[in-house]
Amino acid sequence: MSANSTALYFTVQGEGKPLIIIHGLFGSADNWRTLAKKFAENYQVFCIDLRNHGRSPHVDGMSYNEMAADLLSFMDQQAISKAHIIGHSMGGKVAMQFALNHAERVEHLVVADIAPVAYQHGHTDVLAAFDAVQALGGVASRKEADEVMSAHVDSLGIRQFLMTNLEKKVDGKLGWRVGLAQIKQGYADVIKAPEGEVFTGDTLFIRGELSEYVLDEYQEVMLKLFPASTLATLSGTGHWLHAEKPLEFLQQVSEFLSA
Repeated sequence: MSANSTALYFTVQGEGKPLIIIHGLFGSADNWRTLAKKFAENYQVFCIDLRNHGRSPHVDGMSYNEMAADLLSFMDQQAISKAHIIGHSMGGKVAMQFALNHAERVEHLVVADIAPVAYQHGHTDVLAAFDAVQALGGVASRKEADEVMSAHVDSLGIRQFLMTNLEKKVDGKLGWRVGLAQIKQGYADVIKAPEGEVFTGDTLFIRGELSEYVLDEYQEVMLKLFPASTLATLSGTGHWLHAEKPLEFLQQVSEFLSA
């Protein structure tokens, strides 16, 4: 392991060519459990927890080069010379940065509902909701957490997603599993674009029809960095396209990986 990388928690299932799945901001490997099981019918599927997420260590630094270095160390430790890589949202940016840095280690690249561009600060309400629970020193129940967070986040679906990060602490209360301080400190890097020359390998950008994360105007930079890329749109879905229409997502991605 390199001096600048962090050992990542992961799950693995299935047999075949390695397929690595990378979750988004405030997500974890657990979010992909159902789809990973489906992909595992044809691949050896690794779901990783990025640094400061899930069961992986809390460390300073949230740049895409640092997270790509974590992924490289993970692949080296698992003796994976080359893999299909799927990344959603922030995980898609990690996947893109990894492909730009280590093209020879990527078989096919799938980027779900994110583009290689810098985004505006868009998580003010979410961070306020995390802080509100943190300020209480934990909560007694998920119901209490939901009530506290609802003052900042209107969407029940988003609150439920965020609450997947709750875990029981030593005092018996529920608290956050994510490295909240490290994510907040590194947030300016999280919204940046991945940087590099070009990745000429097969790449699929797949976006949600109702999402605003991958605009038509971004295709120019997508093709500049990923000239062999194609763009697919999953109808009737938003940013969490893989959760909203998992079977359609599975089919589109599987067809691309096996082409």
